[in-house]
Amino acid sequence: MYAIIKTGGKQYKVALGDFIDVELLEADLGSEVQFEVLFVSDGESQQVGVPLVAGASVIGEVIDWVAGPKVTSVKYKPSHRDYRKFGHRQKYSRVKITSISGVHAESNQRRTHAKV
Repeated sequence: MYAIIKTGGKQYKVALGDFIDVELLEADLGSEVQFEVLFVSDGESQQVGVPLVAGASVIGEVIDWVAGPKVTSVKYKPSHRDYRKFGHRQKYSRVKITSISGVHAESNQRRTHAKV
């Protein structure tokens, strides 16, 4: 079973027990967070949200706060022969996916379209 979730302006494909690094969440270590679900599949049936899947939920536990790789940049002013070097490290929350739910057979009936 897997799902596609949305958080921090990005989409992630997750399965039960996965660890993902997402944009920093305002949650304490060890707390549970619930994500917006765009798509859920259990292998036999799929449920696509418009834009979100009604009744589906993906819950994760915040394991750690981590920093991404360092990115360095330089500003240079040729007229003054002056440069400034600076760096940035993006902050992430490491989340373990603890539960995925929401696929029901009765809500996954195939849509039939009449041919014109």
